[in-house]
Amino acid sequence: MRLGAVEGDLILEAKARVEADGRVVVSGNVRCRGDVAFDGPLECQALRVEDGEATISGDLLVHGEIAGPDGTIQVQGSLTAKTVDVDRRLRVHGAARAEEFEVGGSLEGDSTLEADRVEVGGRFKLAGKLTARQVETGGWLDVGEVDLESLEVGGSAEVRGGTVRASIEVGGRFRSTAPLTFGSLEVGGFAELAPGSKGRGVEVGGKFSSGGGLTFERLEVGGIGSIDGDGAGEAVEVGGKFDVRGALRLRGKVEVGGAISVGEELEGADLEVGGRLTAKRAVFSGTADIGGAVTTREGLKARRIRLERRSHAFGPLVGGEVEIGSRARVEDVYGDSVWLGDRSEARRVFGVTVRLGDDVTAEEVVYSGSVEIGHDAHVRAPPRKVERLDPFPL
Repeated sequence: MRLGAVEGDLILEAKARVEADGRVVVSGNVRCRGDVAFDGPLECQALRVEDGEATISGDLLVHGEIAGPDGTIQVQGSLTAKTVDVDRRLRVHGAARAEEFEVGGSLEGDSTLEADRVEVGGRFKLAGKLTARQVETGGWLDVGEVDLESLEVGGSAEVRGGTVRASIEVGGRFRSTAPLTFGSLEVGGFAELAPGSKGRGVEVGGKFSSGGGLTFERLEVGGIGSIDGDGAGEAVEVGGKFDVRGALRLRGKVEVGGAISVGEELEGADLEVGGRLTAKRAVFSGTADIGGAVTTREGLKARRIRLERRSHAFGPLVGGEVEIGSRARVEDVYGDSVWLGDRSEARRVFGVTVRLGDDVTAEEVVYSGSVEIGHDAHVRAPPRKVERLDPFPL
């Protein structure tokens, strides 16, 4: 049937096809039962598609609600409505706009989508920009640039940059292929951010990577983390291994269960590493606790440094208090108070107060206050007392 203007409601049964006389304008509601098709644009007050698929070969303008109980809707042009509620699948080739989108199965768009709230039970794929206050997807999300208040995805999500002002929560995998600004990011599995991204809090259960520099407040990673550039923020906590290609400058604590490697300077308040620390230079205003080994080209400095038993240090150690565990091996040590545990080895020791445990080996000891040497400790040259120590490195 060929239609143009329709007064009142329009009811279509299965396999009905409407040819548009320019465009179909229905003053009332349109109800479709089964598979129907409109060969042209459609305008109506409300659209209901039951137990089938409705195809609109043009723009769709609905002043009220689009409902699809057990239905599917395909729109070749743009879609404008007040609310959209489709059980199975919604596909829009043009721009889509509504206050709310609720789709039980999949939502697909080839252009942009604007809404206050979007909820998709299965898959949500959008080629263009997504603008909304709240977006929730149960399964998989792949969208363009985002301008959102919050994003929640049960499975995996990929966005092409933009802004999420409040929170991002993803159960599985999250990836941003362009710079992303966000409030908080919480991912259960794997997260990857593009260079230029920044946010307040990052919490990832498995693996985290940033393709470039990253600005944040707090970064927590359960497994492995990496920043391919400079990092700046408040604090870092990583359960396994953490790599930073550039510098890492923090206002708070660095806590790494395994190993941390920083290509340039590492700065912070406190440091706690269970395994190995590698950096060009590491400076902390508080304490530095190393469980395994520390390797620096220019040195490690902290108000208090403590190396655990059997640990190793390559590069200078500079601190107010320096405590070297038993059977540890270090190179040059500088401190107001230096204590070397039993059977430890050092190259040169400079301190106001120096204490060497039993069986300690050192090449040189220089002090300005007092020295205490344990049983069978060996210093190649006799300990030398000076009136004033030379300035310490760093």
